[in-house]
Amino acid sequence: MHDSPVRRSTVGVRVQVVDAGVGHERPDRLVTEEPMEIRAHGPGQAPGPVSVTMRTPGNDFELAVGFCVSERVVAHPHDIASVAYCVSNDAPQEYNIVTVTTRTPIDLEAHRRAFVSNASCGLCGKTTLDQVEAACEPITSEVHVAHSVLVALPDRVRAEQAVFDATGGVHAAALFTAAGDLECLREDIGRHNALDKAIGWAALARRLPLHDSVLIVSGRVSFEIVQKAAIAGIPVIGAVSAPSSLAVQTAARLGITVVGFLRGDHFNIYSHPERVDVAR
Repeated sequence: MHDSPVRRSTVGVRVQVVDAGVGHERPDRLVTEEPMEIRAHGPGQAPGPVSVTMRTPGNDFELAVGFCVSERVVAHPHDIASVAYCVSNDAPQEYNIVTVTTRTPIDLEAHRRAFVSNASCGLCGKTTLDQVEAACEPITSEVHVAHSVLVALPDRVRAEQAVFDATGGVHAAALFTAAGDLECLREDIGRHNALDKAIGWAALARRLPLHDSVLIVSGRVSFEIVQKAAIAGIPVIGAVSAPSSLAVQTAARLGITVVGFLRGDHFNIYSHPERVDVAR
């Protein structure tokens, strides 16, 4: 289950830089954005398309697995038998189709998205909230995070963002222990993809549910970020930006602590503040 190293996360370009009315040409790097189709099948089933997402190449298997877990295409991570790139005998390998094979049959029609997902909007194509709200039990984790740990995490994330350093154009999702130790960090042009890659890492490592982990995201906290975190069992979400109203409502219902505007020594707690030790 190893991703191909063929596709690069950045590409080189020449740009015209204009500064104070003076222009000059210099090399630059852009984050790679390419489509990836996720297919899935169980025993006796032909592989069928589940979704096409615009992603940054790298950790493709984690992305496919994380998507299948967070969108409940598979009922349990242990149902995943294998992950592989689709191999065609009559075409060159493009590493843009990933197939997830499960140990039990799956209902593809119930999950298939017949469109190309916009990487910045996980709700596109879903007609009602009833279709996207996963049936999750509220999280009852006893994890506590100290104020001093929480405020240090955004800088830890930023320091580990190699693709952002090169391009300035990607989101990040990082998993930490309550003590502030980095467990996993993934980058992608889509914030939902970055989180799916982190969840896929945990699923393949048999680490789910993540009841003792803290999730830090580089952008805002949307409903779907909370939904995916809930399915992965993550009790605390922190972000440098704001949450949406539906994200906060959903987090309150599902037992998730949401912390926003994590900047310097400041933050806002929007739900379940009992998990944050503000005096320590």
